[in-house]
Amino acid sequence: MKPSPFWKEESDVIEQLLTTEQYDLIVFNDNHNTFEHVIETLIDVCEHNPLQAEQCTLIIHHKGKCAVKMGEFDTLATMRNAICLRGISAEVQ
Repeated sequence: MKPSPFWKEESDVIEQLLTTEQYDLIVFNDNHNTFEHVIETLIDVCEHNPLQAEQCTLIIHHKGKCAVKMGEFDTLATMRNAICLRGISAEVQ
């Protein structure tokens, strides 16, 4: 019995996901930026919805940092640069 074409496509997608390196975009707390500024930045740059941006901002405030996005390095590096241009500290790890 031959495997179905659907199974082949699904296994190819899973294999691609497993071989693609994933990174975290980390945003750090500071004493300079307001909650509103960080929330607006996460909405604009990371395409968070308002609730997600608010929750990440609270985690940043209370824990000192938060992984706000996960993905490929090049995508996150572009987002990191945009966040840093707004005066907020961020790193791709």
